[in-house]
Amino acid sequence: MTRPSSRKLVGAGALLVAGALALTACGGSGFDEPAEEEAGGLTSSDDALSVLIGSSGDAETDAVTDAVAAWSEESGVTAEVQVASDLPQQLSQGFAAGTPADLFYLAPEAIAGYADNGSLQPYGDLLANKDDFYPSLVENFTVDGTFYCAPKDFSTLGLVINTQLWADAGLTDADIPTTWDELATVAKTLTTDDQVGLSFGAEYQRVGAFMAQAGGGLVVDGEPVADSEGSVEGLDYVQTHLKDGTFAYSSDLGAGWGGEALGKELAAMVVEGNWITGAMSADFPDVEYTVAQLPAGPAGQGTLQFTNCWGMAADSPNQEAALDLVEYLTSTEQQLAFSEAFGPMPSIQSAAADWMSANPDLGAFLDGAAYAQFPPNWAGAADVITDLNAQLESLETGNPQEILETAQSNLEAIAE
Repeated sequence: MTRPSSRKLVGAGALLVAGALALTACGGSGFDEPAEEEAGGLTSSDDALSVLIGSSGDAETDAVTDAVAAWSEESGVTAEVQVASDLPQQLSQGFAAGTPADLFYLAPEAIAGYADNGSLQPYGDLLANKDDFYPSLVENFTVDGTFYCAPKDFSTLGLVINTQLWADAGLTDADIPTTWDELATVAKTLTTDDQVGLSFGAEYQRVGAFMAQAGGGLVVDGEPVADSEGSVEGLDYVQTHLKDGTFAYSSDLGAGWGGEALGKELAAMVVEGNWITGAMSADFPDVEYTVAQLPAGPAGQGTLQFTNCWGMAADSPNQEAALDLVEYLTSTEQQLAFSEAFGPMPSIQSAAADWMSANPDLGAFLDGAAYAQFPPNWAGAADVITDLNAQLESLETGNPQEILETAQSNLEAIAE
């Protein structure tokens, strides 16, 4: 699992990068020998499986490799895990060459392009555990009414607080903000010459949470709403506090992302996801922090969720075995093992209680699943978000209405 962002990332939600435009050019044919087709429309053969992933580090690589090896030993089917250095590019190249991996990490932003050109095998309705996935995650990977692939895990955004800086400012648990007004108040209290009250990335993948809290977003109920009253109100709120100096983009603090800003005590609070846990343990082990749900805005609670699915190649000669491997990897036991190893939250509801029991201090992230929005999965959405992010970098001096009108126009141009 990785930190979804338009910067330095590889995993969930991180495929908002160049490569999306190449999807529609990549065909779905390529294997020379046709495999036998089984009931349910899946192929079956004695071929080994190839699994292509984008990894956040050794912990994720080792966990996935070990899980696939355990399944391979149990099933008798050879399977090999490959770690991509540039997942979007390698996926695109594999399909173009007619040699795609059988299974691969696939982001919502990439699914429509591959689905449209026939590169993907839609197997979602064949999953034995299909009713166990969170409905919003299923929606992430549904195109034109077809559930394509199993969500492998997910993350949401929360409010992550440096507990020492919080205490130094004379604040207690009773001061943890639950509304925008309260957030503004504690951010002002926490802002000093050495630190800002609240920090986050200069991108929709963070700022979009405030749009959701005001009743807006990019796409809601299948309709573009980027320039809606709620979306504008969300950006206005962020802009107000960027201007008064109590909020700041992490890049403006000299930090690569929110976790670094928190760990280096450049910010007392950050808007980040549960991937922050591994980074803080590795890079800032002595910094203590508390996680809370993001404060509610005028329209109520709002956050963003990020996920990948296990994509399956339409040309895979052994889809039946690939489906069995996906069911193994998304089982309750295995998802909890992945969570322990590298931090993601299980994508299935049956694992929620066990995950909460094992991670009592991180429950705010899972609570966010009930009301989370997600980036649109339309073909071309990645480019729309990239353009929006470029404009959000200058939000402090920009015009929120004009920024969002441009995003709205771009979304309407690709609307399904």
